[in-house]
Amino acid sequence: MGTVKVLTTGEAAKYCGVNFRTVIRWIERGKLKAYKLPGRGDHRIQVEDFVTFLQSNAMPVPDELGAQRRSVLVIEDQPEMASAIRRVLIRQGFEVQVAHDGFSAGTLLAGMKPGLVTLDLKMPGMDGYEVLRFIRSHEEHAQTRVLVISAETSAGLERAVALGASDILPKPFENEELLNRVEALFETA
Repeated sequence: MGTVKVLTTGEAAKYCGVNFRTVIRWIERGKLKAYKLPGRGDHRIQVEDFVTFLQSNAMPVPDELGAQRRSVLVIEDQPEMASAIRRVLIRQGFEVQVAHDGFSAGTLLAGMKPGLVTLDLKMPGMDGYEVLRFIRSHEEHAQTRVLVISAETSAGLERAVALGASDILPKPFENEELLNRVEALFETA
């Protein structure tokens, strides 16, 4: 996954649009997780901790920091399939949330800003094609990688690729294949 990037209090302050002393106060009050450099006393903040802090305080996550998060939004209307995908990804260390329909997916997409979305095409109401169109038509989500996981026909899967799917995984699939596709998409970030 590469090296864990760290931020200085000044860099964190710049991202938040505040004075670095405000960041130090957040650290001292236990709101923002950080560590001190031996001998110098300067604080360093791991990017993952900073992203968690931003999310828990409803602050926007800068794109260059969000890309480092291994977060996946699973959009799947069948609870058993959603649970299976979630379980496989969590075991691999991914942060996973599940949306059981296209409408709740839109809400989670905005709040979570996932690095990757797994998307079923056949869903009641707003189907996967509409979700894919929504993702690709909104600038803040346009770079989000989308792995379509569906039992759709090959023509349906080709349609998903034409609409902007990053990759497709036909159902049924092996867990190993799911992990390989997800890892490959994160590496192309």
